[in-house]
Parts: sequence; structure tokens; C-alpha cells
Amino acid sequence: MQRDYEEEELIRYRASHLFEDIFSDRTSLILRYKIKPRDFNRDGSASSSIKRALLRLGANPKIARRCGIAICEAEMNLIIHATHGGTIRIEIEPHQISMEAYDDGPGIKDIAQAMQPGFSIASEEVREQGFGAGMGLANIQRCVDEMKLESSATRGTNLRTKIYLLDKDAFGENSPNP
Repeated sequence: MQRDYEEEELIRYRASHLFEDIFSDRTSLILRYKIKPRDFNRDGSASSSIKRALLRLGANPKIARRCGIAICEAEMNLIIHATHGGTIRIEIEPHQISMEAYDDGPGIKDIAQAMQPGFSIASEEVREQGFGAGMGLANIQRCVDEMKLESSATRGTNLRTKIYLLDKDAFGENSPNP
């Protein structure tokens, strides 16, 4: 167990210095996850992986938690509503975390209505599994600093969010200025 702990500490140390050790005009780390429709056995796996990556990079646990919640909600929306699944794309930069979740599904007919807490079009089958309470988009909006949602019946849905990272809030004392 001590060996596992030491290995994890080494991984975390190496990752936490990623942004310090690379000099460029713009440095970012991009993570992509394919989400399968109706794959309730793997629900939350992308968000767990992203939260773990943020913590390994040295992110403040509060920032990692906010990001994890927002991504988990987006991931569940893809699992529940996307026809062919979708993609979650995360871009981590020293000054912000950008998240995009998109699919080619049926789209959201009324975005304003979908943003209302408690509104859901989830099937009875999904609700019986404990999902589809209609809080996903509201929870995402609560966790992020910026959110843009676009949807159409012909192009599917695209959700883009950002969490802005302040110097000492983000990746510890050595965070570069935005």
C-alpha cells in the first residue's frame, strides 16, 4: 500500500509541474472521451477520470469538484438523450478549464424550458434507474463561470462551459497569471 501511495505521489508531482516545465505562447492539455448512449454501466467514468487528472495536475480540490460535477451532469445527458452517443472534450490551461459536450442527437426543442430545474423529458425507464430528474443543466450552470448551449434537430446539441482559474485558486501557489 505504501508503494502505491508513493507511485501516486510521483505521478501527481510530475503532472503538477506540467505547465511550469513547458514554455510556449499557449500551453494546454486536451482530454477527449467518447460517451455511448444508454451506457449506464459506465456513467460517470469520464467525469471521474477528468477530476482525477485535475487533481494530479495540482488543481485546487474545489475547482476539480466543480468541474467534476459539471462534466458528470453533461455525461449523463449524453448517456440519456443522445441518439448515437457523444463526445466530451476538456481543455485545461493555466488560466481556465473549458468543457465541451456535443452529440448528433435529436436536439433540445426549448432550451429555456430545459434550463428550468426539474424539467425533464427522460423516459420512465431512465427515471426508474434514478436518473433524469431534470437538474443536470441547472447543476452545470451552478458549477461553471460561463455556459453556452446550442441545439437543433438537425445538428444535435453542443454545450460549452468555462471555469476561470485565479492564480492561487487553480493550480496552487505557482500558477501562472492569465
